[in-house]
Amino acid sequence: MEEFKHYTVMKNEAVDALECTNGKVYVDCTLGGGGHSELILKRICPDGRLIAFDIDEDAITAATERLKDYKNLTIVKSSYTNIKQVLKNLGIEKIDGGILFDLGASYHQLTKQDRGFSFMKEAPLDMRFDQDGDFSAYDVINNYSENDLVRIFSDYGEERFSKRIAKKIVEQRKIQPIKTTTELSELIISATPNIKSKVHPATRVFQAIRIEVNHELQNVKNTLNDVLDLLEFGAIISVISFHSLEDRIVKHFFKYYSTRCHCDKTQMICNCPPPILELVNKKPIEASASEIQENPPSRSAKLRIARYIKK
Repeated sequence: MEEFKHYTVMKNEAVDALECTNGKVYVDCTLGGGGHSELILKRICPDGRLIAFDIDEDAITAATERLKDYKNLTIVKSSYTNIKQVLKNLGIEKIDGGILFDLGASYHQLTKQDRGFSFMKEAPLDMRFDQDGDFSAYDVINNYSENDLVRIFSDYGEERFSKRIAKKIVEQRKIQPIKTTTELSELIISATPNIKSKVHPATRVFQAIRIEVNHELQNVKNTLNDVLDLLEFGAIISVISFHSLEDRIVKHFFKYYSTRCHCDKTQMICNCPPPILELVNKKPIEASASEIQENPPSRSAKLRIARYIKK
């Protein structure tokens, strides 16, 4: 098997935020290479318990080997969106320690050629986190209507040339299906003006397709809401996001549930329930200069932390 390469972003900051305590239950929603999980396990031994989720078989294989000596770890091949049912099946009613989300694609997924995440490498249009899934980037590019392509490129990629690119895709696929990453990348380049920029013309479109294929933003929204039903008083939510769309969801979610009043300004009496979250950091924590030097993609990472305060 090809070596699983994964850099754990803000490992200490994200795990420090959880205030790991021996004997409590913790959840790592995105196991990846197991870097965050390993540090959590070291801090909650011998009586704490960690449940780690992932849908990527490569990640599970690599992390299982890395963490094989820890007896208080349960690795679940399932999306974190199934957290309620999975914990119920495991007999866990509440998370009294904390929960960690490390959102987005891993270094391994982005750089492994056959996964189709990169426009820099020739590969089939894929982009599935879960290799058992039926829906891929090929389906988006070859089956979505022109209007839907414009929508996802605009909403998920914030691509200003969405209409031009979508039109070009639809014209091309009438001749023959678009099958590879390089075909799509070259098509995007041909559809956009030659503007001097450090960002490759295909970057935003590839991000948008990946988000659509894996339902990333909706999954984050839904799961954050589910998690509120699972937390014990004092438990921590620690979230690392890598682009503004994810970070905005987390920011607004934390702000809404940590605000005392949501009433209209014209309302005389407030009937809002008390807040159930307390912000641990009002501004996101970012990667250190030394970490960014070692792993440049970490420059876009933002860590937000909140504590559950409902008794």
